[in-house]
Amino acid sequence: MTDQEKVALENASPCEQTRSGPCYRPNVDILEKDDELIVMADVPGAVAEKVDVDFADGVLSVHAPVDESRQTDRKYLVQEFGIGDYCRSFRVSEQIDPSRITAECRDGVLRLHLPKSEAVKPRKIAVEAH
Repeated sequence: MTDQEKVALENASPCEQTRSGPCYRPNVDILEKDDELIVMADVPGAVAEKVDVDFADGVLSVHAPVDESRQTDRKYLVQEFGIGDYCRSFRVSEQIDPSRITAECRDGVLRLHLPKSEAVKPRKIAVEAH
């Protein structure tokens, strides 16, 4: 696999915020399968119904807001990470079929499924005997 193929997703410009407060860049794991790439992003505290995933001009953008009011009723002994929204954008390779991108969010993990276009999927070539 070439470096260009390995980097089917590249960091793009950061998304713009529409509300004040911290915005974190979630860490991601990218898994390549024969027919798709799977992007897994840690977004603890985000609610699936409020996560926004957009694709425009070759850029896939994720915005996962976290409701700060849900955290104010807790009394922390130690609090090592801040509360804020998650924003991340990726430039998507032309090898991905953007019309079939899907997303799911469960237990603080956002999973994006980026199907490869048919032209780049590996295929088995039958050998005929004459």
